Amino acid sequence: MKHVTYGDKSLLMDDDAADWLMEYARALGSAHLTDTVTLRAIGVDGNEVSATFLLNSGIELMTETANTRAEAPRNDEVFGYMQERARVILTPPQGQPVLDPTEIQ
Repeated sequence: MKHVTYGDKSLLMDDDAADWLMEYARALGSAHLTDTVTLRAIGVDGNEVSATFLLNSGIELMTETANTRAEAPRNDEVFGYMQERARVILTPPQGQPVLDPTEIQ
């Protein structure tokens, strides 16, 4: 589990979600893009929350390890979304040449 600090808020979330939130933010920032993602986490009061992050090149985001016995809510669907979007941004698909229809026999 990791603490994710965004602005003046610190939330606890599962390692995969925290790591990919940081990686996705890095990918968006390098491409000068913006997106929002909503992740489930544990708030400072110990309750489960849904937090929406605005990710862009100007955000201040930090993750750090946490030593707790609490069980973090899973974010598998959002985790997969961030992985796929980061992959497309960092390694975009290669274009294919356009064939001239008159050249096709």
